[in-house]
Amino acid sequence: MDPYQALGVAKDASQDDIRRAYRRLAKELHPDLNPGNRQAEERFKEVSSAYDLLSDPDKRARFDRGEIDASGMERPQQRSYRHYAEADPGGRYGGHGGFEDMDDLGDVFADLFGRAGRGGGGSFRVRGRDAHYRLDIAFLDAVNGGRQRITLPDGQTLDVTIPPGMRDGGILRLAGKGEPGIGGGPPGDALIEVSVRPHPLFRLEGNDIVMELPITLDEAVLGGKVEVPTVTGRVNVSVPKGASTGDVLRLRGKGMAAGGVTGDQRIVLKVVLPKPVDDELAAFMEKWRATHRYDPRSDLGR
Repeated sequence: MDPYQALGVAKDASQDDIRRAYRRLAKELHPDLNPGNRQAEERFKEVSSAYDLLSDPDKRARFDRGEIDASGMERPQQRSYRHYAEADPGGRYGGHGGFEDMDDLGDVFADLFGRAGRGGGGSFRVRGRDAHYRLDIAFLDAVNGGRQRITLPDGQTLDVTIPPGMRDGGILRLAGKGEPGIGGGPPGDALIEVSVRPHPLFRLEGNDIVMELPITLDEAVLGGKVEVPTVTGRVNVSVPKGASTGDVLRLRGKGMAAGGVTGDQRIVLKVVLPKPVDDELAAFMEKWRATHRYDPRSDLGR
């Protein structure tokens, strides 16, 4: 099947469009979400094969030029008798490009595919192609590490170890888990591009984990201890007396460890009033404002 049709994209689609189309279809057709559905499994294989070709700019260009087919195999050059009959006399059936050059070609292939030199007598050994996959992981698994099983297009499964400090778009390499080699050559590797799902509370800035913490009006005015979630569990932190929205508390060493550096967790405070504001609080604030008016916007200029 034409890879563009398999992904439902136009031939001039951008690489981002191709990636988005693949992710949408992969989530819809993944075997784990369609157990026993052979039709969905076959479509998943088609979509994965199409993406494997179109996500590689070199393969895509060669396919567009007609040099390879949708499976990535070389297309044989179609040459008629006229091509040879009208060729330069030295290049019809012998001479340059003919049988006389087979020894030289053999040496070229020997260099490319690991044959043991001219006349070495060994067979061609070709390393297998790398296999490309996509893996969605949870934010906490990206930070702390974890283990996840993926299902390959052929139905086999791989257990993938996610190291701590994994970033969105990072590549995991599983040595020897790609396509088999030719002539006894080594297998390729499995290259797994990781997509990290957003977390409802945390976001990543460098190696720092950032979150917004709602606090009550009385906690802001009087201060106090409050419980805060972190990527490794809940801890108690002290809100200082007179805290305002936008103030930042910092938990040292509670961020992500990556590249030899461990970040912090930054807690951005947000004062939240009760809803609705009750009459007692409103009456108190009216009395307080009459004698304690202040202008927090004085630095904004006029």
